[in-house]
Amino acid sequence: MTQEHISHPEGLPNCAAGHRARHIHDKRCASAGGGHLVECACRSTSKHAHPDAAIAAWRRLNRPARSARPIPVEAPAGNVLQFQLSLAERTSKAHRIGGHHGRG
Repeated sequence: MTQEHISHPEGLPNCAAGHRARHIHDKRCASAGGGHLVECACRSTSKHAHPDAAIAAWRRLNRPARSARPIPVEAPAGNVLQFQLSLAERTSKAHRIGGHHGRG
């Protein structure tokens, strides 16, 4: 058997979907497709010559997404009037005054 499962006492982080990760060492030479990789049920890293590189690639692949910064909303100036021009408000007003002309 050319593949060996390597267990880590501290464990590997799960993938973003929650699957358990496995560290696999393919004992074939590098030119034949051997190396270290970390995989789960839905994804895997590429093969690396060193185990630390494979684990670092797994952590990089499954780190939490960064949240976007909130856009600061500036308050309008005190001398500016803002009119409510949404269509939803106009239709409700038309409904109140009977603007459907008997069709609704």
